[in-house]
Amino acid sequence: MIGRVAITDLSPTIYFGGEFVPVKAIVNEEILVSATVAGEGHDYPQVQVVTRDSKGKELSRVAAIERSPGTDRYEALIALPKLGNFTFEIEAAIVTQYRTVTTNSPQFPVYVERERALVGAWYEFFPRSEGASINKDGTFASGNFGTASKRLKAVKDMGFDVLYIPPIHPIGISHRKGPNNTLTAGPNDPGVPWGIGNSDGGHDAINPALGTMKDFESFVKEANELGLEIALDLALQTSPDHPWVKEHPKWFNYRADGTIAYAENPPKKYQDIYPINFDDDFDGLVAEVYRICELWISKGVTIFRVDNPHTKPVLFWQTLISKVNAKYPEIIFLAEAFTKPAMMHALGKAGFQQSYTYFTWRTTKHELTEYGNEVSHQTSAFFRPNFWVNTPDILPFHLQSGNPAMFALRAVLASTLTPSWGMYAGYELFEHRVLSEGREEYLDSEKYQIKVRDWDGAKQSLAPLVTKLNKIRNANRALQRLRNLHFHHTDNEAIIAYSKRDGENLVLVIVNLDPSNAQATVVHWNMDLLGLTGDSFVVDDQITGNSFSWNRDSFVSLDPRGDYNNVAHIAVVRIP
Repeated sequence: MIGRVAITDLSPTIYFGGEFVPVKAIVNEEILVSATVAGEGHDYPQVQVVTRDSKGKELSRVAAIERSPGTDRYEALIALPKLGNFTFEIEAAIVTQYRTVTTNSPQFPVYVERERALVGAWYEFFPRSEGASINKDGTFASGNFGTASKRLKAVKDMGFDVLYIPPIHPIGISHRKGPNNTLTAGPNDPGVPWGIGNSDGGHDAINPALGTMKDFESFVKEANELGLEIALDLALQTSPDHPWVKEHPKWFNYRADGTIAYAENPPKKYQDIYPINFDDDFDGLVAEVYRICELWISKGVTIFRVDNPHTKPVLFWQTLISKVNAKYPEIIFLAEAFTKPAMMHALGKAGFQQSYTYFTWRTTKHELTEYGNEVSHQTSAFFRPNFWVNTPDILPFHLQSGNPAMFALRAVLASTLTPSWGMYAGYELFEHRVLSEGREEYLDSEKYQIKVRDWDGAKQSLAPLVTKLNKIRNANRALQRLRNLHFHHTDNEAIIAYSKRDGENLVLVIVNLDPSNAQATVVHWNMDLLGLTGDSFVVDDQITGNSFSWNRDSFVSLDPRGDYNNVAHIAVVRIP
């Protein structure tokens, strides 16, 4: 029911599953709250945004101002000072000499999480490949947690915060896949880590080839001491050899002939993987997966990267994540959901703190601008993006030439457009061998076999630039926020320009999207969006160390030929 003062079209609010679910935030992150406020008569309303803690205690009142005269659209920035559950509401009052009429909107929930829920640099490697070697007969000697731990410092030295590792559990024997997804595996082929389970155990066990549970605990401890969090894959599927197959037959789907149905994503078939049936024992599955999460949390895991969550019921994730976060609010869930937008958004509303995104396939200025505006403004209340430049599953077409400048510009985009970004091992070595023409898959994919890399002997590496990018991110709070992204017009479609500001920290990014040619343009900076007065300003380029005097119409030229570092400017503005 509308009160005496009509308050409508409140934002941000998230209506999901018949109720309002919390808006996502981290400590002291600014949230733009807006509403249309119409009062009776000719008097202008006094509008405030009121925040409260979980007990209903008032925390703050922030005056809202009319965005443009005559629009009746009021907005204000709020920020919440600590972790936990909060609410906000709009209070509007008409004050005259005769009376004061006040109306309060409903209270809408906000959930404030730790910084890592929004901000992080992620790196992925397979422990079995780190420290692996090639035997004289051409077979591979697997790495393990002990050898993989020797790679941790290099990952941290590049500036990464999170190390994501694929499943570390026993791998099935039945229908085990060979190199490049061949249907027959040799006796020394290690199998696909996502084909989980054999006689050694399932999701709560360690693959003996990697070591013991004690070895894993030591690996996590060493990572934590370096400042790396461990993200562990949570893949709710099994091999035909998983203990669940015998212990919980109701958890699987059956064909008419009585056999268990394996996974399919036409035209792909995964004979080594059984999907889960959530219909016949939903509560039992929730309890078991919660037990598994608790086990790995007790071993030091703080983040779960969830494999293909869109192929499971959204209700399951909402139930599981809320149960885990109620006891362990520091735990983060990342959705690996390369699927339709509606499902990706539903998973965010259901509780996933982060999600993989379409960035991997957005390459043109128009595509990047459109998608950047979407994730930073239109969906930021419930969908936190993590921009990955590649994954073990995805070798995008634009990387297949191996042009180092393309690898460089994609890393610049991913690390500056959003607060969280990620890369899979080998990206810094410009790995680009494709399985076959027209495919977006790596030849000799690490999913199916051990990969031996010569990190020290590499002739060329992107690692110095990656290190610099992560250092720039850590030094500039503006790059650690999502809702502050703004694009600016350029006269050349091959060059994109955008800004991010947080307080006195203003960062301008200009990227040449053409890795093979020099490109020049005039960038038309929107000075109002930048929060700058006057026509000129001085910037310090964080990549080269050079300083420039720019103005509202700035000529720039970027030539990546010969030096891929010249693919972009990341410039910090000297605020007068």
